[in-house]
Amino acid sequence: MTLHLYFARRFFMAFLGVTAIFTAILVLLDLVEQVRKFDGDNVSFADLIGLTLLHAPESLYGILPLVVILTTLTLFLSLARTSEMVVTRAAGRSAIKALNAPVVVALLIGVVAVTVFNPLVAATTKTYESKADRFSSGTSSVMSISREGLWLRQGDGRNQTVIRAERANLDGTELYGVTFIGFAPGSGPAYRIEADSARLAPGAWEMRGVKEWRFDAANPERDASEYPLFRLPSNLTRNQILDSFGTPSAIPIWELPAFIDQLKEAGFSARKHLVWLHMELALPLLLVAMVLVGAVFTMRHIRFGRTGLMVMLALVMGFSLYFIRNFAQILGENGQIPVLLAAYGPPLAAILLPTGLLLHWEDG
Repeated sequence: MTLHLYFARRFFMAFLGVTAIFTAILVLLDLVEQVRKFDGDNVSFADLIGLTLLHAPESLYGILPLVVILTTLTLFLSLARTSEMVVTRAAGRSAIKALNAPVVVALLIGVVAVTVFNPLVAATTKTYESKADRFSSGTSSVMSISREGLWLRQGDGRNQTVIRAERANLDGTELYGVTFIGFAPGSGPAYRIEADSARLAPGAWEMRGVKEWRFDAANPERDASEYPLFRLPSNLTRNQILDSFGTPSAIPIWELPAFIDQLKEAGFSARKHLVWLHMELALPLLLVAMVLVGAVFTMRHIRFGRTGLMVMLALVMGFSLYFIRNFAQILGENGQIPVLLAAYGPPLAAILLPTGLLLHWEDG
């Protein structure tokens, strides 16, 4: 038990050291990027520092698996250099048992990262995007979503309404140059509404400068109606629209299952968010895989030589696993492979491969 606690403490301290180094590097690089991005926008240096600190957690969270494999290399190279692994084996501890403590610590780091750090990253990312847009545009009231405009959809499980707007305010509750096209169940488009502006109130869109066409009329243009004010029922909320603008990473994992249900009810495809949810849940397994990949090449005694080659092989395998995971995520989002396979396939395969090599080299 004492030996396990010793290895766990060494691994955790190495993790803190590597994390601190990468945090400093990411902050410096991101500060340079913020200075370049907002050059000439009359943004103070204090504001640039604030933007950098808001953006750094997202960058660090994205490279967490690489931080873990570098931590593993640091730990086991240190143990090999001081012959502590030789002493451990001489005391009757196999390589598999020596890995128990680092694996458990990596698993706990993954759990804390998903349950605690993920919501913090989502909050800081959303705040960063809001402030960055205000600094770059000079105003926080209007935001151009894309060249074609903003597209939304609302529905109650039966009737669906497609919404297109030329532009919107920051949280999507006010739309300008907006078109609503309503679809009746099983009968195609039922009406079209064009408005100069639309504001999301509780339970409805409040529109100004409205013209309405009903497609069940004999002559929709002749029978069109115009209203200075008009209300259209809606089940959308401000948070739902705001979250739909960004990527799934901008939504805390605790809120993601409910948001996926809301997307499905409104008629949106929630596959991208579902893949992201399972990728996050699989993160602890990925960190365990990184520990095993790093350990399988660096648990040898340093006297055996070829240490540099072993480190390079471990890094190549670690980076390969990282990019294979990202590639599997893309395939899962596009529907090329099942969601569960995209999320859990790479880390499980990466756990089995080094485990087999360890059993063959160390205990075989």
